[in-house]
Amino acid sequence: MLDIFLTPIRAFRMRYIPLLLIYFSYGSGIAFTAIAVNFWVKDTLDMTASDLAELGIWLTIPWTVKMIFGQMVDSVNIFGSNRKPYVYIGALLITTSSLMMIAVVGDYAIVENFPKKFVYILASVIAVVGFVMQDVVADTMTTEVHNKNQSEEEIHHELATIQVLARLSLGFAIFITGWVGGELADVFHDHREVVFQIALFVPLLSILGVSLVKLNPVAVSPVNKHVLYGGLIFAVFIVLMGYNDVPYSQEIVFVISLSVVLYLLSDLINDLDASTIRHIKMAMIIIFVYRAMPSVGAGLSWWEIDVLGFDESFFAKLSAIGGGIALAGMWFSAKFIIKRDIVEVLIFLTIIGTLLSMPIVAMYYDIHTMLGFDARTVALVDTAMASPFDYIAQVLMLTLVAIYAPEGKKGTWFALMASLMNIALSAGGLFTKYLNQVFVVSREVVTDGVITTAQNYTELGSLLWVVIVIGFVVPIVTIIKYNPNKA
Repeated sequence: MLDIFLTPIRAFRMRYIPLLLIYFSYGSGIAFTAIAVNFWVKDTLDMTASDLAELGIWLTIPWTVKMIFGQMVDSVNIFGSNRKPYVYIGALLITTSSLMMIAVVGDYAIVENFPKKFVYILASVIAVVGFVMQDVVADTMTTEVHNKNQSEEEIHHELATIQVLARLSLGFAIFITGWVGGELADVFHDHREVVFQIALFVPLLSILGVSLVKLNPVAVSPVNKHVLYGGLIFAVFIVLMGYNDVPYSQEIVFVISLSVVLYLLSDLINDLDASTIRHIKMAMIIIFVYRAMPSVGAGLSWWEIDVLGFDESFFAKLSAIGGGIALAGMWFSAKFIIKRDIVEVLIFLTIIGTLLSMPIVAMYYDIHTMLGFDARTVALVDTAMASPFDYIAQVLMLTLVAIYAPEGKKGTWFALMASLMNIALSAGGLFTKYLNQVFVVSREVVTDGVITTAQNYTELGSLLWVVIVIGFVVPIVTIIKYNPNKA
């Protein structure tokens, strides 16, 4: 047991620091201000649950067109390098986003002429672009930090080790900074801009990593004009659609994105035999459907705050417990995954996920009070039980992608499948938006001392049931019907 825990420590090398700090920075950026943002948005912005779901869809777009940044990192030098400058640019964007949030949350005069919602959305988009740019560099560096004088077997072993360390760095950042950030959000709940001021450490981590450790020089590759220029045109198209508020713009972007990625994937595998193509397509369907399931949306956390009385400190504890147990799952789930059929494990996870949704439903109907349980205790136990299963599901998606990667085309395959998985998240976001438009959940909104939106959680129960039923039936039917191992 001790050897299991010491293995990652023994495997660590100084040359891993740049990419591990970038992953740690990304995890910190996700988690550190999350609770402060949720409470500030709830208390300050007149955004419905449907609006927030819609924003979430737009924020997945930079991840969907990640291959554009990958092409730039591979082929475009900036000041003589195709690594460090991209990390610096990403850090600058993340810093700009944090400064904008400090200004809008703290009601600074510099942004008083702009609507708070506009500043918040713009800051969110800028941050995501910065993180995507740094993430591309880190992903690329994971294949470059080995010693050139190693044998092929040693290189493969080190590449696998780096992937494990990278995920551990990301998971540990989410675990520790989510908890600390949540506690700080509670301490500074009257001055939440302080949390964003402290969050300026996030871009500094990635800057330190690539500045203090010498990187291996990497030659640029020829520009793939179809990917780079076509992707840039598509990105401009997305911006114009969103900026001009074109009707059904998200749906249009989703359909076009999905069509383009599916076309590229089909072209990638068209020289394989018919049986292999069929197996790959079935695996793609399972991955897409599993990732595209809707969530309840922001209304659930609003209800937990307003009705159950959960505060910033308690959400910090939930974050710490969930992150810590998910991190532990990284150590213990590998054997469970490897020794069983993946689609069977996915069915098992779907059933478990459905069962673990029931305590929240029970709390909505006040069953926990009838049974003599405190709502916080139920939430803590439910979070602790669900966390490792969430992690295993993510690992399984990547495992399916790896299993069906065509030989000689694995790099392009992974990039396109990453885009497909993010498009699936956009589909889930669209479903979430539609459900929140049908089952309207609202918290109290006060503008200039006048209640403009009344608190109303009467539809939340129906919304919970619909999401649970869809999240159980659709994946189970899809997995059984398109199981590639039975084709």
